[in-house]
Amino acid sequence: MDALDLARWQFGVTTVYHFLFVPLTIGLGVFVAGLQTAWHRTGKEHYLRLTKFFGKLFLINFAMGVVTGIVQEFQFGMNWSEYSTFVGDVFGAPLAMEALLAFFMESTFLGLWIFGWGRLPKRVHLACIWAAAIGSNLSAYFILAANAWMKHPVGYEVVDGKARMTDLWAVLTNSTALAQVPHVIGSAFVVAGGFILAVCGYWLLRTHAEMWRGAARAALVMTAIAGVVVAGTGDMSAKLLYEQQPMKLASAEGLERDTAGAALTVAPGIEIPKVLSFLSTNDPDATVQGTEDLQARFEERFGPGDYRPNQAITFWSFRVMIVFGLATVGLSVLGLWLTRRRRPMPRWLSRLLVLALPAPLIAVTAGWLLSEMGRQPWVVAGELLTAAGVSPGVSLTEVAISLTIFTLLYGSLAVAEAVLLTRHVRKGLDEPEPVRAAEKLEPSLMY
Repeated sequence: MDALDLARWQFGVTTVYHFLFVPLTIGLGVFVAGLQTAWHRTGKEHYLRLTKFFGKLFLINFAMGVVTGIVQEFQFGMNWSEYSTFVGDVFGAPLAMEALLAFFMESTFLGLWIFGWGRLPKRVHLACIWAAAIGSNLSAYFILAANAWMKHPVGYEVVDGKARMTDLWAVLTNSTALAQVPHVIGSAFVVAGGFILAVCGYWLLRTHAEMWRGAARAALVMTAIAGVVVAGTGDMSAKLLYEQQPMKLASAEGLERDTAGAALTVAPGIEIPKVLSFLSTNDPDATVQGTEDLQARFEERFGPGDYRPNQAITFWSFRVMIVFGLATVGLSVLGLWLTRRRRPMPRWLSRLLVLALPAPLIAVTAGWLLSEMGRQPWVVAGELLTAAGVSPGVSLTEVAISLTIFTLLYGSLAVAEAVLLTRHVRKGLDEPEPVRAAEKLEPSLMY
């Protein structure tokens, strides 16, 4: 093992851990905004209580997401200086827009929302949480656009060994980004929906309060709709993989040789004829390139080397993503059917919702592994190998020390996150507060 291996482990561990908070932030922000909108329109107190309850869960997760995200920036300079030098001019614009526009928008309006209870007019206060939620989604867009450029670089030229941006609009409207952004954001709503359903399921086992059933129904609808978005954009992504990242597609399907009418491999030994070709091109007889034939072509084009990703991780992460993602969405559809026409939530379903909490998190983590591991050995497809992006002056010992420190730090943060979330969930809704006639249901300070 060398410094490159440990640097990849470090970035992988910290990124996957950070990504657990990102989808919750994106989905919970919109859900809380929706609850507050319902309170604003109806004046019903239970919407206010649910807004405050899920709002605190949102804030806990947001704070942890910010803390864990800061580490990513340091790693670019610590372990990946050659990579940073190559992509700096291209990444400068979208990452600056993410920080100066999206994140500042999100954090500023979130602060106004936190401290504006009872101080700001109701409409202004409601607009603050919506602005924060929109900021979260804008932040995701700019970061995903930069990530998409690594898989399908556009709008640039290489000058003196560095990528120079020539077209910002091309970078922001990269076809890979336009498919990846709704796919990831849709996945975020599935993850947030699964989390909300687990919380509601926990409380429905303890009380049959109609407000928990209503919150669960809203989360079921959100998860089901998001699942449709994820499936549709996943199909778009598969077609783009066929054109832009054929090695990732072949590796995810375990296809070794160019094959006309390629079958979709459900599991080793179980195949559905011609489905892979159809999903990739809308033509069941189209030829899909295989890993071994692509390896030969890449050696001719780029020189000697192994251009195949870790095929076991790529193959199985794809199937784990599909299985656990479908399980979550399927559970939401089942829940909608069982609770139709104001029917109560069955206790067995409430238990299942609690037990299914890890499913969407496993699915989104597997999807991220597929996306990033499938791009290897390239850190920028066709331009910069991962091995060439690592900092040349960083030793194995130095990376090992930082990896150990980050692992211990993130482990401590995981414990803190679990304790805070669990404590708040078990506490439940705040008790109704006396309402003064002059306030007309204006809430008191949240903190």
